Formats: sequence, structure tokens, C-alpha cells
Amino acid sequence: MLNRLSASIDFQSQALLLRSERQRVLASNIANADTPGYQARDFDFKAALGAATAATGSSQLGDPIAPKAGAVADPGAAASVTPTLRYATPGQTNLDGNTVDMDRERASFADNALRYEATLKFINSSLRTLQDAMKSHTQA
Repeated sequence: MLNRLSASIDFQSQALLLRSERQRVLASNIANADTPGYQARDFDFKAALGAATAATGSSQLGDPIAPKAGAVADPGAAASVTPTLRYATPGQTNLDGNTVDMDRERASFADNALRYEATLKFINSSLRTLQDAMKSHTQA
């Protein structure tokens, strides 16, 4: 039970770190919306999360991006996994070469912020559940 909860929290913490990094990238795009020649950036969250969880060996049971059986986790790998930034495909051409689409960036920023909050609430709930379980065991 504890291993499953720990794996779940590790998985969610990796997701939280990547959501935070994506928020930083999207904020940078929005901040540079009027910068001539600025190329909007983003990364594939699913692929980055898969790489992060495979590198640390943490994933939820039944998760399709779980590491192969017998894989040895490197505890220091979490800090070394960084998402691969890609250039966003511009929806329309711009004379100054800027590829930031403010509608897309705002929608992505809001979606990512909502998912960040949900992940944070999940982690808090899991830790609260664990704390309650420990309290009930010691009081019995």
C-alpha cells in the first residue's frame, strides 16, 4: 500500500515539476508577443512526463509509460530530465517574424494552470489520506 502511494506521489510530483516548467515557457512566449523575430516554444508534456518517470522509475500502477520490469531507477535522474523544447508552428505569418499566437498561448497557459492546480490538490489529498491513516493506526 505504501509503495503504491509513494509511486503515485512520485509520479504526481514529476508532473507538477513539468507543469511548472511548461508554465514558465508559456509565460515567456506571452511576454515576448511583441518581440520581433521571437519564436514561440513549447514541449510535449506527455513525452516529457514519460521520460521523467522512466528515468526515476516512478509511475502509477498500470501506467502506459511505466518503466520495464527490472529497470533500475536512478534517484538523481529527476533533476537531470528536462523537456525538449520545440518551436511552435505559427498559425499565420507575421511580418516581424514573431510566431506567438496570443489566443493559443492564453488558452495553453490557462489549461496548464488548471492542470497544475489539480495535480497539487491530488498530492495534498494523498498526503492528507496518508496522515489520517497513520493517525488512526496509532490511536487504535
